[in-house]
Amino acid sequence: MLLLPDGWRLMFKFDSMQPSGNNFSPPTADDQYILVINGKPDGPFSIAQLRERKIKPGDFVKTAAMDDYKEAHEIAALRQLFGFSRQPLPLQYFGSFDQRALASIIDWLIVFGIFVLAAFVVMLVLLVVIPGDDYKIIRIGVTAGIVGLSPIAKLIYNVKMESGPKQGTHGKQLLKIRVCDIYGERITQSRAFNRNIAKALSVATLFAGYLMCFFNKKQQCLHDMVADTLVIKDRLEV
Repeated sequence: MLLLPDGWRLMFKFDSMQPSGNNFSPPTADDQYILVINGKPDGPFSIAQLRERKIKPGDFVKTAAMDDYKEAHEIAALRQLFGFSRQPLPLQYFGSFDQRALASIIDWLIVFGIFVLAAFVVMLVLLVVIPGDDYKIIRIGVTAGIVGLSPIAKLIYNVKMESGPKQGTHGKQLLKIRVCDIYGERITQSRAFNRNIAKALSVATLFAGYLMCFFNKKQQCLHDMVADTLVIKDRLEV
């Protein structure tokens, strides 16, 4: 038997009592729920008792396994049982126009810079492989073609990053904003593709599509409205 000092035994016992994040499971219909009533937690209550109290979508609840309270409409089990609809995000969390514009500039610098560097390297290689003025047009054409691919690369980059775990490009991550649907959830690749393709409409309107974010409460540009997406501040956790 291994004997440990009292302090070590206490620390070991305390650590063993901590909940493991890997064992967390979403709330279910069989769970008991703590309900916030008049600003104070009460319960726990069963689903039947919550129904008797006429729980509302915006009421705050939690189970013993949850770290913090959530609104009832955010919990899938309660939405199914009570027929709640998922509520859109509060208005104060949307990313501003200057945050989005600066993020876009950063992303363009990243993508365009990579392709300019690649074109420069290819130009140096071509100068060695096919030197001379006779091949000058070919060298220029190849390097220009590489740079010309940057808009396509930017589209792919946006789609992959906005539909990825971070929900935003490197520029958006630096500015602490991200792309989501109207409920704050991560968007699919198809929706991210539609959003970025729809930016052509925002440009085709002489950039009026971008300025539309100043005239609606959700600060959506035209392409956001088409794809039904939002740009929100990263501090919001849902």
